[in-house]
Amino acid sequence: MELISISNVNVRYKNGVNAIHDLSIKIKKGDFVFVIGGSGSGKSTFIKMLYREIKPNTGEIILGGLNVAKLRDSKVYKLRRKLGIVFQDYRLLPKLTVYENVAFALECIGAKKSEIRVKTLKAIELVGLKSKTRSYPDQLSGGEQQRVAIARAIVNNPKLLICDEPTGNLDPDMSMEIVKLLESINKTIGTTIIMATHDREIVNKMKKRVIVLSDGNLIKDYEKGKYYDEAN
Repeated sequence: MELISISNVNVRYKNGVNAIHDLSIKIKKGDFVFVIGGSGSGKSTFIKMLYREIKPNTGEIILGGLNVAKLRDSKVYKLRRKLGIVFQDYRLLPKLTVYENVAFALECIGAKKSEIRVKTLKAIELVGLKSKTRSYPDQLSGGEQQRVAIARAIVNNPKLLICDEPTGNLDPDMSMEIVKLLESINKTIGTTIIMATHDREIVNKMKKRVIVLSDGNLIKDYEKGKYYDEAN
């Protein structure tokens, strides 16, 4: 069953740059997809379109039954509640503990205290940080901070987890650990995952679906692909 259907989408910035050109793609529920491409490929624009930070000029983006492209600004929260987003720079609140950082995502949507506690502890345990609930971000390694960010992103059981270069600040071993964690979440919970990355080794090892963008165009779409280099 489809979770995302993108049809004939174009994004043209005010400076005249065509960031996305006539893009059409479908992503099923439960998929794990890597999005790759060099600088200026349209990768970041593609990711930002999914959580409506960028609005396409033309075309249609249907995500979980919502027409993202036509969603009013006042209704964007309805989309964001269906999503979890993990960034390269973690974006944790420095004065809050691990528990408080994860719980904050549920507090923002008005969840009950009892629900917050159960879901927060479950998410923290799932990412392997049960012993760190009272720690603060500056007491954690980069990999642990990213695990907290992932716990916060999945605490409300989103349909889709969007990961924008989540391993960009991590060493190779820790990067692989984070991607293995994402794979586990994908398999055990069934969360659809879309991950933008430059990491050739991860893409080659994981053998997931690979979407390749270049100059705003979709140039390759492999079901079980390797890192695609235009030079080769």
